[in-house]
Amino acid sequence: MKTYFFKRLIAMIITLWLIITGTFFLMHSVPGSPFNEERTTNEQIQKNLESYYQLDKPLLVQYGNYLMALVKFDLGPSIKKSSQTVNDLLGRGFPVSFELGFYTLIVAIISGITLGVVAALRHNGIIDYLSMSIAVLGISIPNFVLATFLIQQLAVNIPIFPVATWSSPKHMVLPILALATGPMAIIARLTRTSMLEVLTQDYIKTAKAKGLSPVKIVFKHALRNALLPVVTVLGSLAASILTGTFVIEKIFAIPGMGKYFVDSINNRDYPVIMGTTIFYSAILIFMLLLVDLAYGVLDPRIKLHKKEAK
Repeated sequence: MKTYFFKRLIAMIITLWLIITGTFFLMHSVPGSPFNEERTTNEQIQKNLESYYQLDKPLLVQYGNYLMALVKFDLGPSIKKSSQTVNDLLGRGFPVSFELGFYTLIVAIISGITLGVVAALRHNGIIDYLSMSIAVLGISIPNFVLATFLIQQLAVNIPIFPVATWSSPKHMVLPILALATGPMAIIARLTRTSMLEVLTQDYIKTAKAKGLSPVKIVFKHALRNALLPVVTVLGSLAASILTGTFVIEKIFAIPGMGKYFVDSINNRDYPVIMGTTIFYSAILIFMLLLVDLAYGVLDPRIKLHKKEAK
């Protein structure tokens, strides 16, 4: 176990370093400067600003300074919000983005598994076809298109839910629906396919022969093994949800990290771009580790390390 965690920790650090390096050099390879604006057209002012933010130094020197600052968990100052640091922006915006992403993932998992199980138990029936039709629509429609439709229908034409800001449970409904529909559809299809395969296994037939109730067979024996493919994609689904929040937050005017990230790209605010990318990459890498650990919980046959050959 200790060897496994050590190897994974080293792999996580290397992966994060590659992301940091790639993002840093790609970002600085784009022509132009964050100070190429009308209010900073004076060449001397631009030079002073670049000197203040150390953008006039050689690229490798900037890269080395940035890595040394990261060791101290210092993501630097925001260029466009000079009175605030990137750490301040993350501390203010991430809790909102995390809340949106967390509730979205919970809704997607519960509704997707429920829809997939019901479809598998009613295989080739009306419920099965209806469930999979909903899943296909969920995969086909982009979340920003669905968000626009939900706003038009449920906030403008029929004013049931409010939009903009993030101040009450009613404000959460439409953004969560827009984000959760796609992942829910993927989970539903995977659960249905896996459940259909598991229900044909010999141990399920044995459980039926013993007279176990259908509920016990499904939830105690079948569902646990059927969830392995779902757990496999949870890491990538979490990634799509977290990155998808940026667009949805902008559409619904939610004060999360999406607002700062989109603005930082438009303004070429290098520290905010780097800080947001690194922060979310670290979260996603950690979630992939949790997915690996979940394998061992769902299926004891899966080991976290190889036994030495005797």
